[in-house]
Amino acid sequence: MGTEIERKFLVTEGPWRDADAGTYRQGYLSTVKERTVRVRTIDDRGYLTVKGVTVGATRREFEYEIPLEDANELLDKLCERPLIEKKRYKLDHAGLIWEVDVFFGENDGLIIAEVELQHQAQVFEKPAWVGEEVTSDQRYYNANLINNPFNTW
Repeated sequence: MGTEIERKFLVTEGPWRDADAGTYRQGYLSTVKERTVRVRTIDDRGYLTVKGVTVGATRREFEYEIPLEDANELLDKLCERPLIEKKRYKLDHAGLIWEVDVFFGENDGLIIAEVELQHQAQVFEKPAWVGEEVTSDQRYYNANLINNPFNTW
């Protein structure tokens, strides 16, 4: 069984924009609270991900690579609207990989940093460009940004 322990933060400007980035396009086949089913493309690869309910900063997660053509067809024909479009920057800070998502489309203006941890109580150093923690604020879950896009807040 896969487990994801992830903390989310708002982001200020900083050197993270100098990091390598990938283009993400993702949609949801299910956004039921107990389980989400996501289809995602990252540049030229496709993925299907199933996530369970979040408890604290932890949830079950299962991710599988699928053919890019299948991912694009699922995104174009079956996923809820709007799709989530973003650029993701990845960088190392104090031994952890931080992912900074810059959203486009109906979520334009939203910038979130995520860090995955080994356990919920893990102590870590935040980069200077990391602001307020929003881990427990469900508005910032990608699956919720479909029905409540950032530009409507």
